[in-house]
Amino acid sequence: MRNPGPVHVIGANGRSGLALCRALRAEGRNVVPIVREMARWQATGLPMAARLADLAHDPAQLRHALHDATTIVLTAHARHLPAVLAAAPPQARLVALGSTRLFTRWPDAHARGVLHGAQALARSGRDGVLLHPTMIYGATGENNVQRLAALMRRLPVLPLPDAGRARLQPIWQGDVTRALLAAIARDWQGPQSLVIAGGDQVSYRDFTRMVARAAGLRPRPVLPVPGTALMALARFRVPGLPVITPAEIRRLMEDKIFDIAPMRAQLGFTPLPLASGLARTF
Repeated sequence: MRNPGPVHVIGANGRSGLALCRALRAEGRNVVPIVREMARWQATGLPMAARLADLAHDPAQLRHALHDATTIVLTAHARHLPAVLAAAPPQARLVALGSTRLFTRWPDAHARGVLHGAQALARSGRDGVLLHPTMIYGATGENNVQRLAALMRRLPVLPLPDAGRARLQPIWQGDVTRALLAAIARDWQGPQSLVIAGGDQVSYRDFTRMVARAAGLRPRPVLPVPGTALMALARFRVPGLPVITPAEIRRLMEDKIFDIAPMRAQLGFTPLPLASGLARTF
């Protein structure tokens, strides 16, 4: 561990932030959680003294929360990176979570926010890394595979654009935590960017089958439906079915595949196989 001092975790109440705080505590590290809602943090029961900070509206409060930081991890949205860079002490190293949404053909507010953060880090010249995970699954309360399983419990067939041929590469939440721990330990020279992804590349059609089996369900036959038709139908809310937005359906029509050789080389781990991650999730 290059820097054995405390790790300031911004967004400690979120799924990735909370998982990281638990992992750091298990390693015996001193953690300074930085949260927006103190009551929600106290409900976790973790014996760490949190600090309040409003990333969007109170730069002085954020500066105070980070005044003694040497290692900062931003697990809140990467659009907050400019505010964190402005508030962080000059010597502090930075690790942040972005998203491979950055590379979509159809950028939305989420993707533009990640790009804004990535540009800010690149301009800063600071030592650190922005990790871009693919779709994260397996966290407590996540809404990716759990929502898909809920949909299959209610539908006899699964309507998918282009018959679900587009490929994806999901990453298990535990591997996101491993990536963050490895990034904290690494000596980054200048601002860096790195994709973190699972090791299995599967079509969305096969992904639904794997989720069904892991959830104890019979895999649903796929009904090919034009993407434009599904996007139009998604504007209507059907009682009893999970909400899926038109933008989410559009993203089902593009491949989300990435080379993980740089991740393996720089962070030093191999991700959990998708089938094993899904088994742990359910």
